[in-house]
Amino acid sequence: MDRRSFVKIGGLLGGALGAADLLIIGDALANPPADQKTSLPVLERVKAEPGEDVLIRMQRELVRAMNKPIEKRRWGMVIDTRKCVGCHSCNVGCIMENKLPPGVVYRPVIDLETGSYPNVGRKFVPRPCMHCSNPHCVPVCPVKATWQRPDGAVVIDYDVCIGCRYCITACPYQARTFDFGENWDSKAAAGKDGPLALQTGRKYAREPSFEYGALWHRSEGVIPGSPVGNARKCTFCVHRLEHRQLPMCVTTCIGRSTFFGDLNDPTTLVSQLAVQNNAISLKPELGTSPKVFYLL
Repeated sequence: MDRRSFVKIGGLLGGALGAADLLIIGDALANPPADQKTSLPVLERVKAEPGEDVLIRMQRELVRAMNKPIEKRRWGMVIDTRKCVGCHSCNVGCIMENKLPPGVVYRPVIDLETGSYPNVGRKFVPRPCMHCSNPHCVPVCPVKATWQRPDGAVVIDYDVCIGCRYCITACPYQARTFDFGENWDSKAAAGKDGPLALQTGRKYAREPSFEYGALWHRSEGVIPGSPVGNARKCTFCVHRLEHRQLPMCVTTCIGRSTFFGDLNDPTTLVSQLAVQNNAISLKPELGTSPKVFYLL
């Protein structure tokens, strides 16, 4: 997959993906040179201490960044599309970490079929919030419920959000969803999985989310303290960062395809990967300056 192909993908991933769109993406990802049709991508080994997992390096760099003033650090993420195997561990981990209800997804993994017979394959593209330096979602909020922190993370104040959904419309990456108040217990009650599923769903629905370092209970109409009726999105797990922990999607990635750290520190792994020739961001022509990069 070359840079031109991925630019085409970025334009499609930013909108709703229909069947026709998927066919176009698949065609753009396919058609490698004839001598590369059966070859595997060459993966650079990231630098770490002997016997050290890259998670250890990123954890060490995270602690170093957290010792700086918040305005001196700039969080960023790099996703290696050649390593992502489509296991959805990052998505599942995100759901559990943030106690997400039905219909709310922070990190969908786009599953693409590529090529044409006999040269067919699959590609997986995780799509979290881009935490743009110039986010389109911020200026459209009429109550200033969404804003950008000094460290670059774009966040939402659930107690201020009025649920107008202007930010959802403004985001060119479709990275925001709306919490309509659905719970897994109601889904289980409507299904055929029996009382155990209903009991489990009710227990899950009572678990609070720790997003933004606060307790959020799913009690509709209870303000403050509830995310129901609000726009929601990937937070870069800022509540974990404050406790010197990497985002959940990074730690659960079995292929080690997701990297996170301080872009203001040129020695960090994420900074070194983000400036590689094969690194690209989605829809750069919009001037949003996303802080999530993809390795082709």
